[in-house]
Amino acid sequence: MSELSRAEIEEFWESWLEVNREAERTGDWRVMADEYALDATYGWMYSVDEHFMAVGRDQIRDWAIGIEMDGFDGWHYDYQVAVIDEKKSMIVGFWKQRSGIVDDKSGQEFEILGLGGSWFGVERQVGGLDDGQIKIAWQRDWFDMPSTTHTFVEILKSGKAPETLLKRMEVSGHGVPGHYHLNDLPSTVWPPPVEEGRYLVEPTAAEPSA
Repeated sequence: MSELSRAEIEEFWESWLEVNREAERTGDWRVMADEYALDATYGWMYSVDEHFMAVGRDQIRDWAIGIEMDGFDGWHYDYQVAVIDEKKSMIVGFWKQRSGIVDDKSGQEFEILGLGGSWFGVERQVGGLDDGQIKIAWQRDWFDMPSTTHTFVEILKSGKAPETLLKRMEVSGHGVPGHYHLNDLPSTVWPPPVEEGRYLVEPTAAEPSA
């Protein structure tokens, strides 16, 4: 893969934000799928032994921004800050996760507190239909799961949860496409190049003695 300039990464990031805004406006997150490489991976963690992972553009479209995002009409994920590392072709974006549903008690939207964000690796594609284009090679998300559970419970208690969200909240567990036990994951929890140690800044600690 050819190296990317900071200007190229910044231009890609701005286009990514525009696609996000369009997805939030329409409620259809699948429009974001074409921003990913054909062999991209996208994952996050629900619990110690329940992880989500999509491998390839089709699974990302159908599962990560399909099944997983269905029912979140009106929700918005406003990026607060982004950090770009052009030497590693990585972007880290921190977002707030807001529901679009107003809490009558506070007059504010129900919001999932705690830090949330996405970590991206971007690459220029070589060969194929995407030749020369910059795409997301991998993405890993994180969010505060206890806070997420708390916010969903508060929305339920308010009586304001739309039917689409209620149906989405029923979609959980290892039977859902893309939900894996840790040992069954089709890609690594850490992004593949990081897991491979390409960017290691500290030596790995010695294994504990038996």
